[in-house]
Amino acid sequence: MNFDFLKEFEKRMKKVGTYTLISYNSFNKAMLKNYGFEPIHEGTNVIYSILLYIMEQSLKEEACTIDDIASFLEAVDRSYFHKHLTFTECKSIADFVVNTVLCNNGEAMYFKGYSFEASSYKDISISLVNNKTVEVDSIRRTSYYLTDEGYYLVLGTLEIESNLKLTIQEMIFKLHLEKADYDKAIDDVKQLFNLSRIQLQRTAESIRRIRENVLSFMPEEYDNILNDNIGIIEKQKKSFKGYRDYVSEREQDLVSDDIDIRNLNEEEEKALKSLGIIKRHLSRVIDEHQRILNSHFDFKKAYSDALAGMTAFSAIKRINMVQDLYEPILQDIRKLDSMPRIFRPIYLKKLDKYYNIRKCVQSQRVIKGRDEEEEVSVSLDETSLKEDRQRELRLKLEKYKGILEVLLSYLINSRDKSVSLESILNDIEGDESKRYSLIPSIEMFREIMIELLKTGRISTSELMKETKEDIDDNNLIGFELNSMLLQIIEGNRSYKRIKELETQKDSEGKELKIYGVRAADGYVKTVRCSNLIFRITV
Repeated sequence: MNFDFLKEFEKRMKKVGTYTLISYNSFNKAMLKNYGFEPIHEGTNVIYSILLYIMEQSLKEEACTIDDIASFLEAVDRSYFHKHLTFTECKSIADFVVNTVLCNNGEAMYFKGYSFEASSYKDISISLVNNKTVEVDSIRRTSYYLTDEGYYLVLGTLEIESNLKLTIQEMIFKLHLEKADYDKAIDDVKQLFNLSRIQLQRTAESIRRIRENVLSFMPEEYDNILNDNIGIIEKQKKSFKGYRDYVSEREQDLVSDDIDIRNLNEEEEKALKSLGIIKRHLSRVIDEHQRILNSHFDFKKAYSDALAGMTAFSAIKRINMVQDLYEPILQDIRKLDSMPRIFRPIYLKKLDKYYNIRKCVQSQRVIKGRDEEEEVSVSLDETSLKEDRQRELRLKLEKYKGILEVLLSYLINSRDKSVSLESILNDIEGDESKRYSLIPSIEMFREIMIELLKTGRISTSELMKETKEDIDDNNLIGFELNSMLLQIIEGNRSYKRIKELETQKDSEGKELKIYGVRAADGYVKTVRCSNLIFRITV
């Protein structure tokens, strides 16, 4: 009998094992039953509701703490489940679902899948939720987000489970757009943005795994992510620009130069408004694809650097604690006498320990109690929230603009219209105002330098041409090097002579160290970077 249909059976078992482990971690414990979620289907609905909430927060790149999950569960219970749960009870359920059901109390989750090719069971690693530390109201909290496997689990409950889901969603969007069903097209383009964001987060999560342990990252995973990114970069970006042009043409058909917009009927006004929404979301999708392009190179570099780092340790024999230590002792108990020779080197160096005696006599304050006593005025006005976000974005863009203005001022005043990063740093040494303008934070300085180096040569005439051909979108989305550089040049009369800006690394490969630079997390660090050469053509 031919058993070809059993090939890669363990991969199928990975998907089955995910559901099995969730069921095992939840139904063998009485936590959900104690709060009234019985029979079994009620507890299952609660678990997957929380999973969907974590996915929603992950897509929006917002914090998702246990308190946030508890607030969500309390609101859902009040409107739908009607179990009359208090916030404390919701917090206990949230902690159980996240830490016990989804994270297995911090222990790695494995499911055994049978490999018919190897004629044995294989351990299949399953990780649905990961966590990171974020600051919420100046307090460090643990925030949870979905891993790549978590996305596949949740998307597999409704959306298709395939590497072609982005392409298929694009086909659906194109069909609705051609049929002028703009309401559905808006939903489609939002879904396209979510899928692009998932791919971006998938790449970022893979970079984290590679940096932690490259051996845990299989070559097949690397090829899959690489091919997915290349597919988006080569095909999707070009097609979405075509859709954006198509939407612009549809807008021009509705509103021509000789027709007053006030003469449009209600249906035409609705269509015009929907086309504007679609065009804005298409711009967001294109920006997301640009971020995928940037992360694609970071992903390749992280993987190659990790493999190169592994070669430095290839001569070191790693100890398998089970095979090399535990099993020999279990076979011969007399080998315990050799244990001191194994563990003694670990304790040769004394640990540096410091104890501040003043801390033990200081009056201790309960942070939670203090927070409860303080009155905080919070505006629930959506307009006010939007204005605050736009104000923060404007301040951030001003800092980006300040970095470019410092570079251009040194270039325009130099004799040969060329200046190095080293000479600029030496010149502003001691001038805190200029130093802060050039390096407001490590992250901003790094982003500007990488963008300039990656672009290499920028032509102002080409920038002006692209600006005229591009869509008119006044919404603030984020930093874009070309548009900001053009804005600075057009706003300053002395810069209008600049025709080209070129950036390249120093041919000598010199490395610079910048001391005392503040990072986004508030810590002061030392920056190590290459010496760059900037040139302009006038």
